[in-house]
Amino acid sequence: QVELVESGGGLVQAGGSLRLSCAASGSVFGFNVMGWYRQASGKQRELVATIISGGPTNYADSVKGRFTISRDGAKNTVYLQMNSLKPEDTAVYYCNIRSIMLNKDYWGQGTQVTVSS
Repeated sequence: QVELVESGGGLVQAGGSLRLSCAASGSVFGFNVMGWYRQASGKQRELVATIISGGPTNYADSVKGRFTISRDGAKNTVYLQMNSLKPEDTAVYYCNIRSIMLNKDYWGQGTQVTVSS
């Protein structure tokens, strides 16, 4: 079992920045992909960014150049630095951890990000 605890959401004006954190605990060995997804009201959950152990990253086109995902392996924590935020970034952001080998993943409880215009 893996537990994910997210923090860092909130209300910010357009053009501002926020940093999300997600700490994983429990049986995390083998869970080599961590990422962030978001779900805006009335829309489907979508990928924001992922990072694999060792460094490769992947971003949604809508956030490239504005968001940066990083990972502290020693702390089993993934971060999402969000700059130049736009109102359309408003959503609940969910942390995800995934094991490709085990074909299993876990989700955090979500943290609200609201960007005002």
